Order: sequence, then C-alpha cells, then structure tokens
Amino acid sequence: MVRLLKSDEIETPISHERLYYRIGEVSRITGLKPHVLRYWESEFKVIKPHKGGSLQRLYRRKDLDLILRIKKLLYEEGFTIAGAKKKIRNLEKLENKQVNLKRVEKRSNGRSHEFLVTIQEELKGIRKMLE
Repeated sequence: MVRLLKSDEIETPISHERLYYRIGEVSRITGLKPHVLRYWESEFKVIKPHKGGSLQRLYRRKDLDLILRIKKLLYEEGFTIAGAKKKIRNLEKLENKQVNLKRVEKRSNGRSHEFLVTIQEELKGIRKMLE
C-alpha cells in the first residue's frame, strides 16, 4: 500500500542563501523528528546549533550537512551510533589534514611538490640526529 506524503512531510531543498534553520525546518528537510535531532546533538558533539537569546536552536548549513551525513551512516549504511561517531571523527581528521596541506601549498606559491619534498628531507635529517 502506497501512502501519500503530507505537505509538511515533503523534504524541502536546502537553500544556500539562508544562514540559519530552525529545528522544525531541519526536521522537514532531513525527514527526522525533532527529538531525534536533539538526541543526535547530545551524542555527536560536532553538531552545534547556535542558541540565541531565545534559546531556540538555529542550525547552520554545516550542521545540516553533518546531520544528513549521520543519517546516511545510520539508516542507509547500517552503522551503530558508536560506529558513526568514529567514522565522523575520522572524516574530520581527514578534512583537517587536507586543509593543512592546502595551506602549505598556498604558502609555497605553486611549488608544492618541491616544497614538501624539501620539508620531508629536513624532517628525515632531524630524525637521524635524534636517533
């Protein structure tokens, strides 16, 4: 039996122009109930909605992306909460490493490979001195 979705159950596209989304809007966009979002907020420390003077949760685009990634890990890929936490942590570390590499490349003015090889050789020399 096919059930028709109510108008408030239809996922709305994420606007790139908006800075903040209320929990009800995030609930509609992600298809998750507000209590699930609040629970995930307590479990996944990377979800940090801004709470203004009214103490209302205001989610940013970054939070929405994380929630959708967590939803996929839990519901589609079959991860447990603990497994999803670990996966998110590993993804964050990988993203941080990529950001740091981009900074090094930016400072090297396009000579990134040569620059990194020089640094690697210097570190190997320091390692030999310490041994």
